[in-house]
Amino acid sequence: MPRRPVIDTLKTLTLAAAIIAAWALQHGKSHAADIQTTIVAGGCFWCVESDFERVPGVIEVVSGFAGGTVANPTYRQVVRGGTGHLEVVQITYDADRLSYDQLLHMFLRSIDPLDAGGQFCDRGHSYTTALFVESPQERARAEAALAQASRDLGQQVVTPILDAAPFYPADASHQDYYRSNEVVLTRFGPRRKAVAYELYRESCGRDARVSELWGEAAPFVHLHGG
Repeated sequence: MPRRPVIDTLKTLTLAAAIIAAWALQHGKSHAADIQTTIVAGGCFWCVESDFERVPGVIEVVSGFAGGTVANPTYRQVVRGGTGHLEVVQITYDADRLSYDQLLHMFLRSIDPLDAGGQFCDRGHSYTTALFVESPQERARAEAALAQASRDLGQQVVTPILDAAPFYPADASHQDYYRSNEVVLTRFGPRRKAVAYELYRESCGRDARVSELWGEAAPFVHLHGG
């Protein structure tokens, strides 16, 4: 009989430990990162990738294609036309640090949402802009973001909202182009990709037009001397 209090005490301690462990597990789950992905089209995917990989809360940006009818398209196929695809990026982000609304706000102020024929010097369907949404809730938030952009510009934006579509990553030569030291032959002569990218971006007039449209609200222009 004298052993009974010891047994009861051990049971109590074991139960308490189990409760604490369960609480800790639940607490940890409730504070886990809220990892989300979204796909946007903003003209040249090198530029959108370069911009958003600098944003706090963004985990990864992958250049690729979406919105068309051809599976696993090549870059040449897309820019030649006929696939229906747009140049896009898939953005993976921590929604606890960067909300979907904030991401859309920044994206729309990094493009020309008034241009239905392409973006800057890049013309044609594959370079047009779009927001891809996965749910009615995302569509409503995207509509609100576009409406706010229209109010801010005093003109109706033309960037469409499209239903989610399969995403096809571009080949490795197009990923992280803006920071690659690989040498390629360009119209400027042999250049490291990082240098060729900045020359392209400036000559294409991306930052000049974004600055003209959005002024101080443009989030990335200052990174390129705009």
